Amino acid sequence: MKRANAFWFVLGVWTVPVGRNALIAALDVGSTKVCCFVARPEPGGARVVGIGHQVSRGMRAGAVIDMETAETAIRAAVDTAERMAGETVHRVYVNLTGGRPHSQLVGVEMAIAGHQISDGDIRRVLNQAQARTDLGDRQVIHAVPTGYSIDGSRGIHDPRGMYGARLGVNLHIVAASTGPLQNLKVVVERCHLEVADFVVSPYAAALSTLVEDEKDLGVTLLDMGGGTTSIAVFYDGALVHADVVPVGGAHVTNDIARGLSTPMADAERMKTLYGSAIVGPADEREMVSVPQIGEAGEDSVQQIPRSMLIGIIQPRIEETLELVRDRLKASNADRLAGRRLVLVGGASLLTGVRELAARVLDKQVRIGRPLRVHGLADATGGPAFAGCAGLLAYAMRKPEEAEQAPQPAVLEATGRMARIGAWIRENF
Repeated sequence: MKRANAFWFVLGVWTVPVGRNALIAALDVGSTKVCCFVARPEPGGARVVGIGHQVSRGMRAGAVIDMETAETAIRAAVDTAERMAGETVHRVYVNLTGGRPHSQLVGVEMAIAGHQISDGDIRRVLNQAQARTDLGDRQVIHAVPTGYSIDGSRGIHDPRGMYGARLGVNLHIVAASTGPLQNLKVVVERCHLEVADFVVSPYAAALSTLVEDEKDLGVTLLDMGGGTTSIAVFYDGALVHADVVPVGGAHVTNDIARGLSTPMADAERMKTLYGSAIVGPADEREMVSVPQIGEAGEDSVQQIPRSMLIGIIQPRIEETLELVRDRLKASNADRLAGRRLVLVGGASLLTGVRELAARVLDKQVRIGRPLRVHGLADATGGPAFAGCAGLLAYAMRKPEEAEQAPQPAVLEATGRMARIGAWIRENF
């Protein structure tokens, strides 16, 4: 990957921005598919110049269960994208759905003696906020300031240059279990790739599909993947909650296969072609052919009404949406989420999911598709690829956005380079 020639400081850490001619690569490692986008930044977004996607192997519910097969799938997807782009990928932004991501909001205040607020003050208050979190065996993935306060005045997005006696911050920390995170990192590194950053899947999908008004007024995004359904809630322009429910579209396929005694491949085909999450008036009359496991000949295919297939699908989708509703209520995030819901992910394409989600969650629902990403074909420009496109959006964050969403390395920077960075920033 080509590297940029310029650098900027972000809270005392050297950060390499995306250069005009640099390539960026996104790697979406899901439970049912592995996707790689290679893109070149351009005004207003990014142009995808390489695409590769493969059936996922060795993953379950977002976690690695077989390193060998997972590595093979990742290598195949990245190799296809590299060949199409005519470039070699060295660093990738990787999504994360495993590791039970956990959201925590922390608020702190500190005295600043009435002087003008500098980057050093912001760094200190962020460090204090992180020090008050109880992470246990988890590792910080995102640390996103949702708002600052000065002498009790809240709603400040950038306090630098202002004056006051006390500076406060509300920090949203998203952390995940260290084991699954390290397993995924090892698999990616075995493919001779460096992990530029991990991004929780719903956050990435939100960056590519949500419009600014939705993020400001309050919105919930559901990324309905194969092995998980992940949640992101935005309010006042910031991510305020993230969560993952370990149920997805693959569970629907498994229910069909078990309930109708049919092979998994045929269950997936029936779900895609004839499945629905809501019952229609003609479903009793419409018949579906169901191949039976281990049988051959004329007796190997059974005819069932479509309503029987829907009777298997609907309860699982309802259960998933009810779990999402309960998680939002338990976290109190539903108060901020408003009545807007955006669905992405392959499972969101199932007929009737939008209508059922509107009924169960009592929200206005739309299907999200990647925005500001050019060069995607119709097959890769839908909601199933919103997460991968969002990783590109994350990689192209402007410096000021990076400063307002510092990563763990930013928060923990206390070494010599951090002190040098702070001195240069405060004296030039």
